[in-house]
Amino acid sequence: MKIEKNCAVTLRYKVCDIAGKVLEQSSEPLAYLHGGYGSLFPKVEQALEGKTSGYQTTLDLSTQDAFGERDESLTQVIQKSDFPPGVKVGGQLRAQGPDGQARMFTVMKIKGQAVMLDGNHPLAGKDLRFSLTVTEVRAATEEEIAHGHVHGAHGHHH
Repeated sequence: MKIEKNCAVTLRYKVCDIAGKVLEQSSEPLAYLHGGYGSLFPKVEQALEGKTSGYQTTLDLSTQDAFGERDESLTQVIQKSDFPPGVKVGGQLRAQGPDGQARMFTVMKIKGQAVMLDGNHPLAGKDLRFSLTVTEVRAATEEEIAHGHVHGAHGHHH
């Protein structure tokens, strides 16, 4: 079966910087619903369109085509007393961003009573190289299409 809109696609991936340093690698296969549901970057979906199980590729994505430029307005400093106990560098928490929307922040530094947070994705501002291997392609169920994501072993669980 070829990858097209409303197919459930399972793949393994590796993300590197352009120099080849591994930044992230799938330990389990990733399943997504193909066809513009926002699960993968559009350039990655375009590269997989029409391919079949077993297909392998390596794609270079510019910062704009991946996680975007860093937005310094998403960094903030708050008082340690405003945090739950046990806050540590590298920890993540959900907080309100400058636009009023909830987002994930990473604790970047703790200096005295000041806690520095960053709401940017950790890979924002970087050009990236994605290595992909398609391991399965199947027709998505009506329920998966209605929900906008793949269910099951490597997909979303309700």
